[in-house]
Amino acid sequence: MANSARTSAAAALSPSCSSSSSYSSSATDGEILRSLHRLARDLSGAEAPAPFLETVFAAVSRRAKLLVAVFDDLMRCGRLTRSASLCLREVLLVLQRFKAVVADCSARSRMRLLLQVEEVEARVRELQHDLATLLDLLPVPELGLADDVVDILALASRQCRRSSPAAAVEHELKAGVLALIREVEREIVPERERLEGILEEVGINDPACCSDEIETLEREIGDRVAERWTSAMIALVGLLRYAKCVLFSAATPRPVDSKVDLDGDDDDAEPPPPPPDFRCPISLDLMRDPVVSSSGQTYDRESITRWFGSGKSTCPKTGQVLVNLELVPNKALKNLISRWCRENGVAMEGSEQSKPESTPVVTANKAALEAARMTASFLVKKLSVSFSPGSVNRVVHEIRQLARSGNDTRAFIGEGGAVPLLVPLLRSEDTATQLNAVTALLNLSILDANKKRIMHAEGAVEALCHVMGCGATWRAKENAAATVLSLAAVHSYRRRLGRNQRVVEMVVLLVRTGPSSTKKDALAALLCLSGERENVGKLVEAGAAEAALSAISEEETAVAVLESLAKRGGAEAIVNLDGAVARLVAELRRGTDWSRECAAAALVLLCRSMGAGVVAQVMSVSGVEWTIWELMATGTNRARRKAASLGRACRRWAAAAAEEQTTECLTSDVTLPAVAAS
Repeated sequence: MANSARTSAAAALSPSCSSSSSYSSSATDGEILRSLHRLARDLSGAEAPAPFLETVFAAVSRRAKLLVAVFDDLMRCGRLTRSASLCLREVLLVLQRFKAVVADCSARSRMRLLLQVEEVEARVRELQHDLATLLDLLPVPELGLADDVVDILALASRQCRRSSPAAAVEHELKAGVLALIREVEREIVPERERLEGILEEVGINDPACCSDEIETLEREIGDRVAERWTSAMIALVGLLRYAKCVLFSAATPRPVDSKVDLDGDDDDAEPPPPPPDFRCPISLDLMRDPVVSSSGQTYDRESITRWFGSGKSTCPKTGQVLVNLELVPNKALKNLISRWCRENGVAMEGSEQSKPESTPVVTANKAALEAARMTASFLVKKLSVSFSPGSVNRVVHEIRQLARSGNDTRAFIGEGGAVPLLVPLLRSEDTATQLNAVTALLNLSILDANKKRIMHAEGAVEALCHVMGCGATWRAKENAAATVLSLAAVHSYRRRLGRNQRVVEMVVLLVRTGPSSTKKDALAALLCLSGERENVGKLVEAGAAEAALSAISEEETAVAVLESLAKRGGAEAIVNLDGAVARLVAELRRGTDWSRECAAAALVLLCRSMGAGVVAQVMSVSGVEWTIWELMATGTNRARRKAASLGRACRRWAAAAAEEQTTECLTSDVTLPAVAAS
């Protein structure tokens, strides 16, 4: 809420869409005066984005209120002289620059504002001096202003020229923040009262505000908006996470954080469909990492990378040949998608769940690492002594959030002993606690050392199975399946998980019964488990082939699962499924590039393993020859090779069938006369 309010304020104070040149060249005097009046009125109501800037913003507001009265009188005076018009157009440009400064400050994080407070004050002083100069140059006698308005104009000019006293308070606050960072670097735990006092002066006094500040700081670090202060900003992110846990989380309920998870009466409902602009034009799924191609079109990075990897150099949407294959992150759209996901209860945790996070733009520094270590230690200790359900849920939620921030933090949480404390919570009857616990384990499992801790924790695998089978929400079940997928990335754990019949059965159950997002993670887990030949028997026995076949039209991963099973001993089980071959052939026609490739590979494996009977089923599908030929022309490199192999198998079968038919005809011609003679 606080973040959206600041965003709205920044939007309201953003510079006018009209350029300065349009005002100076084509705007009428009336339009100029109306714009001046509107700008002055907006500036007179501008609020300081942080307490330490109240003095600066109050001065701007006072000057603007004086100018509102001046421009109000000018609007009633009629036509301006040329010299007055030119001067007022310059005043308009200065006020626009004032408004840009206000909008920029409103959009910045408070901590970054504090670090750059001298720069902000210098810009305001410079603009006030420019405004005073222009007000002095105004041909006042030509304007026809009332005497009291002339006095107001002179007062505004004097106030703009008045030197502001040195802002000792904000400079002292900034020095205190930098000193705190240096102490954390030396592994000195900040005093609670001191930390609370500093945040109060900065304007961070509740958990929502603290979360918004962290999010804004992280975005600014990624955008490299203040290179000089990047190191301090990284340290402040760690310090704010620590402060959020120590000062706010232990005592303040977090209804907003659990809103997404506590769906209440409709746990089985699927998440709302994403808006069309948030869907990738290739996969039609919600974009997790939107990027812009050289054609100006936006795609999900995974989908467009796969498109380029197949040998294509055209824009999938427009068909134009791309001058280069460079991809530029669409950060604005990603922020909008993230906000939509939070507001609508959709997990924007695809990257959090199934894949390791991308390498941070800037490596964490000593202060940030020490702050993360302190935060992890505090949370684990807090979890070990928490007894009330509300307190446990808040602490687990903070561990879940902290585990998203990087491998160093995941290591600190794991080393602190969080895993054995989280495992029993997977069986919690509290919906939010169960979801937070399983998602925390998922985030921790990205680090290999934590995979080992989870696999060796007593009852961890059984607890994950419990969530997949009896979880309170589909999101909890989905995250449990994603955790199994993450753990199965280690070869020895993949075998161990595959030997566990309960794990296999629960994953297959999610494929059969889960909504699309849950089914997607469960299929990915099946695909990983089927990478071990010794697992395939249990997978087939549990019905993995039937489950994957039923999902073949919904998820492209389902086709990859069938290919993997066919490759490692499950070909007979697939062929015995009613309509399996026909559905794989259908996927050759209408699937995505990857699913067509996997379908062709699966059919080749089935033909080789099961012989002419399968080839006959392939050839019995109407138009299959054309489908194979088209895939050889338009598919990925691997798809073309597999289609060619499938085509050769079909031709050999057709030739053998023709030869057999010819032999039968010749035999019939020879034997019939002999029968007649007898």
